[in-house]
Amino acid sequence: QVQLVESGGGLVQAGGSLRLSCAASGRTVSNYCMGWFRQAPGKEREFVGAISRSGSTTYYADSVKDRFTISRDNAKNTVYLQMNSLKIEDTAVYYCAADTNAAMGTFSRRAASRAYDYWGQGTQVTVSS
Repeated sequence: QVQLVESGGGLVQAGGSLRLSCAASGRTVSNYCMGWFRQAPGKEREFVGAISRSGSTTYYADSVKDRFTISRDNAKNTVYLQMNSLKIEDTAVYYCAADTNAAMGTFSRRAASRAYDYWGQGTQVTVSS
């Protein structure tokens, strides 16, 4: 079992920054690809980005590319999502997820929520004008 706990969400003005953390316990996440997803009210969960086991490869959704950065500290069993230049449309609950079964693979694979078998409870990010 893997337990994932997100933190770092909150209220921020448009143009501001936040850094989300995803702390894992139960198993070492250095063996797993990790992803970030988000879900806004009334919308489906959408892919934000993913990072490979070593951290050498990252994928991002077009909507966040060049503004968001995913990183990981395997020694701390933690994955991060640095969010800069936040927009009102970034408002959502943000979830981290772990894929304990497969290598990084293609963007399409990483962007599919069904590829991940463990999920955190989410953290709310609200961007105001």
